[in-house]
Amino acid sequence: MTNADQQSPDLRILRGTANEEELAALIAVVTDSYERESADAVAEEPHISAWQRTRRPIRKPLRRDIPWGRFSG
Repeated sequence: MTNADQQSPDLRILRGTANEEELAALIAVVTDSYERESADAVAEEPHISAWQRTRRPIRKPLRRDIPWGRFSG
């Protein structure tokens, strides 16, 4: 990921006052935690067999909304 792709987090102090050192420590901890979590998060690739790739439907699927023999009762 390049720097252009990354967005800076939006941090807001809602109560109290924080000095520059406390804010720097907070940003460092949150950034490190986020980077570890994003590095560990891996989506599994779905396994598609050769049969699934090459199979073609033999016919159109049956329409279940039309009763058998086109009779409704």
